[in-house]
Amino acid sequence: MGRLFGTDGVRGLAGVDITADLALALAHAAALVLGRNARGESRRATAIVARDPRVSGEFISAAVSAGLAAAGVDVLDAGVIPTPAAAYLVADTGADFGVMVSASHNPAPDNGIKFFAEGGRKLPDDVEDAIEAAMALPPVAVTGHEVGRIRRFADAEDRYLVHLLGTLEGTSLAGLTVVLDCAHGAASGISPDAFTAAGAQIVVIGNDPDGMNINDGVGSTYLDPLKAAVLEHGADLGIAHDGDADRCLAVDSSGNEIDGDRIMAILALSMSRRGKLEKNTLVATVMSNLGLMLAMADNGIDVVQTGVGDRYVLESINEHGYSLGGEQSGHVIMSEFATTGDGILTGLHIAAEIVRAGKPLTELAECMKVYPQVLVNVRGVDRTRANSDEVVQQAVRQVEDVLGGEGRVLLRPSGTEPVVRVMVEAAHSEQAQQLADDLAAIVKERLAV
Repeated sequence: MGRLFGTDGVRGLAGVDITADLALALAHAAALVLGRNARGESRRATAIVARDPRVSGEFISAAVSAGLAAAGVDVLDAGVIPTPAAAYLVADTGADFGVMVSASHNPAPDNGIKFFAEGGRKLPDDVEDAIEAAMALPPVAVTGHEVGRIRRFADAEDRYLVHLLGTLEGTSLAGLTVVLDCAHGAASGISPDAFTAAGAQIVVIGNDPDGMNINDGVGSTYLDPLKAAVLEHGADLGIAHDGDADRCLAVDSSGNEIDGDRIMAILALSMSRRGKLEKNTLVATVMSNLGLMLAMADNGIDVVQTGVGDRYVLESINEHGYSLGGEQSGHVIMSEFATTGDGILTGLHIAAEIVRAGKPLTELAECMKVYPQVLVNVRGVDRTRANSDEVVQQAVRQVEDVLGGEGRVLLRPSGTEPVVRVMVEAAHSEQAQQLADDLAAIVKERLAV
C-alpha cells in the first residue's frame, strides 16, 4: 500500500477512497499524534474542523468530528469556510490543530482531509507519517467527562473577516468595481463581504453553492465567465477563487488573465517599495515564468526557487523568514498575514495596490514580460533516468545554447507517474514549441520503457 498522504493531505473520490470509516480512523489517529500532550500539558486538546460546501463534506466532517471527540479532543465546528480561514483560526484561537475537509479545485465528487498543526501551519512529512502509523494502533478508550465536546464555532467567519480587513491597514477600495468569481465554493459568503466592507463596488458570480456545483465551469480553473462579466460590467478587475479559496487569479479591465506570477510580481514590487518584502526576496517555484525572474532582477529583488508545490514554497518562507512567495497557479503566501495561500487576502491586496499606485491592473501587470511557455508531458518513459542519461542531458544543453539568455529549459520527472515534463520558454511561442517538441522526442526515444 502506498503512502496515504499526498502533497496536500489525503484526497480521493468521496464514498470510495474517502469514506466515513477512513475519516473516523484518520481523525482518531490525528488526535493521538496532534492532540495528546500537544504542549506537554494535561489539559484537553482543541481542534478546529471546517469544510468547503461540497455535499460529501457533510458526512466526512461529521466523521472527523466524531473521531476527534471519541479520542478526547474538543471540536470547534466552523462549518463552511475557506481553507486559509481554518488555518488562521487555529492560530487565532490557540487551538492545538485544525482539520479542513476539501478537495480544493477538484470537481464535486472528490474530497479530501488535510491537517494544520498548532499555529495554523501545514504538517511536515514526518508528522503525517506518524498519523498514518497511528491508524494501526488500537482505539483509545475515552469515557465520561474525558470525551470531547463538539460545539459550533459561531463567529468563525466574522473573526476571519475582521482579520482580512485589518491587513489593508486603512486602504479603502472605494471607487473600484470588482467582479468576484467564488467558484460556488467556500468563498461564496466571505469574499463578497470582505470586498464590500473594504469599500469596493462588487459584482458576484459563482456564489450559489448547492453541494454539487463547486468548481463546475467557474472559478480559477475556468476564467471565461469571469472575463465576460468584467467586460459586461466595465469592472476595474476580476478575482477568481477556487473551491476552498486558497488561490487567486485575476482578470484586468480588458479581460486579460493575470496569473500567479504576475500577481507575485505586482505584490513584490509594492512590498519592496514599502519596506515590507523581507530580505528583499520573493520565493517562487521552478515552474514560474522566466519573465518573473528577469523583472525581479531588474528591480533588485532576489528570487529563491523551490520545487513545484506550495508546501515547498512555505518551507522556504518559514525556514528563512521571507514574506512573499507562491506559484503560477495562484497560490500566493503573504506570511505577514497568513500561514498558507489565501485567495481572498491576495485579491484584496491586488485591489489595494491599484488604489495605492493610482494605476489600472493592466499597467501594473506590465512590470513583467511573460515569456511564451510550452509544457510537453512525455509519457511511458523511465523518469528515473531523465537527469542521468547523457544524450538527454546533451540535448538539454543544446537547447540552452540556442536560447542563450532569451529563454529557459526545464526537464522535470514526475514524482508519481512514468512521465517526464519538458518545459521550454523562449521569446517567441513558435520557437518554444519547436524546441520543446524536439527535446520531447529525444526523451521519448532514449527513456522509453
